[in-house]
Amino acid sequence: MRIDRDPISPQMQRSGGPCVIWLTGLSGAGKSTIAKNLRLRAMADGVPVAILDGDDVRRGLSQGLGFGQADRRENIRRIAEVARLLSDQGLVVIVAAVSPMRELRVLAQNIIGAAFHEVYVSAPLATCERRDVKGLYARARRGEVTKFTGISDAYEPPLQPDLVIDTSDCEVAHATSTLMSAFREWRMRDRRK
Repeated sequence: MRIDRDPISPQMQRSGGPCVIWLTGLSGAGKSTIAKNLRLRAMADGVPVAILDGDDVRRGLSQGLGFGQADRRENIRRIAEVARLLSDQGLVVIVAAVSPMRELRVLAQNIIGAAFHEVYVSAPLATCERRDVKGLYARARRGEVTKFTGISDAYEPPLQPDLVIDTSDCEVAHATSTLMSAFREWRMRDRRK
């Protein structure tokens, strides 16, 4: 018996091939906002997109995991595996997750492979605290939330991300346009491979 690979789906043709855009940064840096805006822009171009938001994943797929080292690793592993599966089906996947440690992002990159594009959504801690609509930073400062990235737990910025977007000095529309331009460039480059 011979099994042929699936033909390239229309979704894969429109998306330009596997692509996972991994947005990392502190809580409140703007990852989810940029992800939602990028999704709208890409879908307007006919590109199918899925978002894996870290908060949503924690409420569902990773419900019950804590914020210790082993649980953080498992959470990122799950997100990366789902991102790879969706990307392999022809969706562009935007991950918006703090993913604070470099080794965790390397784990995600190893799972996802060449489709992985790391984007550092940068903003100073004070800016993120001002934007905190959930009050998590204030709770962490009062000691009510432990192992909170940026306050009682470390965040390791990427050393060589594919793109850095500093949201402290740009509007959402500009950040989204910057990422959309990079996304188009990555698609063109990946098509030539």
